[in-house]
Amino acid sequence: MSGRRSVLVVEDEYFLQADLEKALTDAGFAVDSVASGEDALALLIGGNTTYAALVTDVRLRGTLTGWDVARRIRERDPLFPVVYVTGSSAEEWASQRVPNSILVSKPLGAARLVAAVATLLNHRTPPTV
Repeated sequence: MSGRRSVLVVEDEYFLQADLEKALTDAGFAVDSVASGEDALALLIGGNTTYAALVTDVRLRGTLTGWDVARRIRERDPLFPVVYVTGSSAEEWASQRVPNSILVSKPLGAARLVAAVATLLNHRTPPTV
């Protein structure tokens, strides 16, 4: 796994989660997947892996949404790359004012997902001290 960037996938639809994981793994990323926002935050904030990006559905099981997960991780790193995967409208994404993110509408293809993650990672501006 050395040299591979880790991506956390948050998707509560089992088959879509498996498709997202396969697309990212095939593209060379190390991937962890969870089904809830609560589990995602446990890994992002308290886990042993340093993730390079988050891929999250907007609507999740549990009390937290994908918006909530992104906001919490962005409290620690304001430019953390986030790809939102949703069947909801793009207007909701625009209203959330989420910099350094991309919204990919469902149904999605593997190439679109991988391109979105790669774009965010390749254009990430390091935080200034």
